[in-house]
Amino acid sequence: MEKNLIIAITGASGALYAHHLLRALAEHIPGKSRVIISPAGLRVCNEEAGTRFQNSEEYLDWILGSLRHQSDPLHSFELEDYRDIGARSASGSNHHDGMAIVPCSMKTLASISHGITQNLVERAADVTLKERRPLVVVPREAPYSLIHLRNMTALTEAGGIVLPASPGFYQKPESLDDLGRFIAARVLSSLGIQVRLFRPWLEESSED
Repeated sequence: MEKNLIIAITGASGALYAHHLLRALAEHIPGKSRVIISPAGLRVCNEEAGTRFQNSEEYLDWILGSLRHQSDPLHSFELEDYRDIGARSASGSNHHDGMAIVPCSMKTLASISHGITQNLVERAADVTLKERRPLVVVPREAPYSLIHLRNMTALTEAGGIVLPASPGFYQKPESLDDLGRFIAARVLSSLGIQVRLFRPWLEESSED
């Protein structure tokens, strides 16, 4: 079954997680998603990945260029302007199957939890909540202040899912990519999409 999502990338550390989420969609999930990248999100990606992207189009081309089967991705992506609060994602009449903000900055989380919509990411999240669709946010901060925790509580009470960027190590990761795939799979699972990107806990090996 095809899935239509909204994927937002904001200015928190953890660009790797967004990378692997988009890759997982392109390689495993038929459908189409709208992608919103904040200027800060693009800057963090450049800092962490050593890239020099000038715009969101270059970022998305980089993601799709890293696919194992570049010629025929299962999932397609439509970029929307972070500043355009009149884009399709801003309207509840445009159905989608859920939204993920990966990574989610504390500023974005605070705005959503208080109903403030100053850009398309915040507006799309607000609409997702009011339409009772799944909203997953992946914050990456340490330690959390009391303000952060209260904002997470408010978002959870409103129906959102807070999924911290805390990868498990029972999969015995051998690379940063393994950690990225773990979080990508957990985000998709929270959106009701099951994709095997790592070995589940206590799964019997073929050698047992």
